[in-house]
Amino acid sequence: MKRLLNNMYRPVNPSPAALITSVDEKGKPNIITLGEVFNVSIKQPVIMGIAIRPATYSHYLIKKTGEYVINLTTSSLVEKVDLCGSVSGRNGIDKFAEFGLTPEASSFVKPPIIKECPVNIECRVAGIQTVGDHDLILGEVMAVHAEDDMIDEQGGLNLGRPGLLVYVTGNYWALGEKLGSHGFARRK
Repeated sequence: MKRLLNNMYRPVNPSPAALITSVDEKGKPNIITLGEVFNVSIKQPVIMGIAIRPATYSHYLIKKTGEYVINLTTSSLVEKVDLCGSVSGRNGIDKFAEFGLTPEASSFVKPPIIKECPVNIECRVAGIQTVGDHDLILGEVMAVHAEDDMIDEQGGLNLGRPGLLVYVTGNYWALGEKLGSHGFARRK
């Protein structure tokens, strides 16, 4: 029997546990952990969405500079992911140095990619809209960087790799078993 829930907090799960990088006007980078990262337009153009509270320092930086990078994480990074989401860069903390992450130059935007993350998605802000308690920031994808084991036979992303970190109602989980590919049931 189904019940009507009173608590509607995060009704759709999981979502990536991603590290979002941004920079200030002088180029100093910052990192925030977000569980609100998603595809909005998948082909022409490719648009990624992030949802972020306006009170955060990263929101200020992204709005000011119009750029950010989505860095997808793995289970080996879970402690660093949690730490990056637990302190604010507004106080001057260098989260790269503090939490042992390596910034590398992006190809098209100023915020750095994170070397330890297997996938990095460079974005330029295409729009910002207030939606409830978060702002929806739409970013046009300028470039995608991926480790070899994250690339499929057709040259696209294969995000089904075991260990990719996801966020489920306040908890971190790692992806594991592949169950099938789109259309597999019809091909049987």
